Amino acid sequence: MSTDETNNNDFQQNEKKDVYFSQRDKEDKLNQTDQNIDDDMDEDFDDGEDHRPSYQKKRVIVPSITAIIFLIIGIYFMVHGMHFQSTDDAFVEGHIVSIAPRVAGPVKEMLITDNQPVKKGDLLIVIDPNDYEAKLEQTKAKLAQAKASLKISEDDITRSKSGLEASGHDVVSTRSKLDFSQKDYKRYSAMYKEGISSKQEYDNSKTGLTVAKAAYKSAVENERAAKAMLESAKAKREATLADIQRLEAEVKTDELNLSYTKIYAPEDGLITNRSVEQGNYVQVAQPMFAIVPETVWIVANFKETQLTYMKPGQDVKVKIDTYPGKKFKARVDSIQRATGAKASLFPPENAVGSYVKIVQRVPVKIVFTEDISKYNIVPGMSVVPEVKVR
Repeated sequence: MSTDETNNNDFQQNEKKDVYFSQRDKEDKLNQTDQNIDDDMDEDFDDGEDHRPSYQKKRVIVPSITAIIFLIIGIYFMVHGMHFQSTDDAFVEGHIVSIAPRVAGPVKEMLITDNQPVKKGDLLIVIDPNDYEAKLEQTKAKLAQAKASLKISEDDITRSKSGLEASGHDVVSTRSKLDFSQKDYKRYSAMYKEGISSKQEYDNSKTGLTVAKAAYKSAVENERAAKAMLESAKAKREATLADIQRLEAEVKTDELNLSYTKIYAPEDGLITNRSVEQGNYVQVAQPMFAIVPETVWIVANFKETQLTYMKPGQDVKVKIDTYPGKKFKARVDSIQRATGAKASLFPPENAVGSYVKIVQRVPVKIVFTEDISKYNIVPGMSVVPEVKVR
């Protein structure tokens, strides 16, 4: 082996020894470091302090705090639910007065605009009154004619009474003459049989009796005719009186129809849903617009399980979506005596097929107890009432 090869082997062996001792030194240093850490931990435990890294502490502290917060929140909502009942199925309600004409005709004057405030008794719309004025005058003329006919009928009754009275006198007179003629005829008839009176006297008495009978019969017929005329005159008067009453009713109807051509506000409120313009021809009962009064309330549909302790007079706090930072004061006014489903137009029929129990809702009327005139609270708004039941 040459000298160069020998030197090369010695160099490789020395290099391996250096690597070996270098690794030994690193391991000794690591062991020494671990020993120092253990000693420091022992000292920390001996001092009673937690010197763990912050990330290890958060793994325990944060969940604990979160659990405590959720526990507190749960307790709060449990206690709150025992004393308060709330629902988001609630809306502002109010009377909406729909205005429609009672007579037909073209709109002559339009005195309102959209969303205009009006007072009770304000004139809103005028329908052309010309046709109704003419109809009223025509009916009044017929009424005057009927009253004139009544005057004529009363005069006829007066004349019929006078004629009946005269006929009565004629009957009495002719009856007296008939009695006298009958007595005269009997006397002359007896005398003629005995030969005391002449044939001429007998014939004269007989003729007088015949004439007296005819006169009496005529007087009776005249009296009967006078009575018939009187009854006819009275019947005509009754018919005329009936016509007068009918025409007087027509006059009142025409006067009402004429008054209906002017439409006034039935109460205070704001104009809404206007669908008529000046010049439009409107029909009877055709909706033209509506008046929404300022008086509003809340209808809240609570679940039947929420009504255990609810009763009229309880205080209510109301949150309205339009005013998120405001809670309005109110109170429970009344609770409907039927569920919403039962009071609907077509209540459900549960006596057929399979049945699934569903918690029903009962409408509860809530009224405001504070002045809300400065707020724009209108029917249809969504609200969230909170009733203090305990």
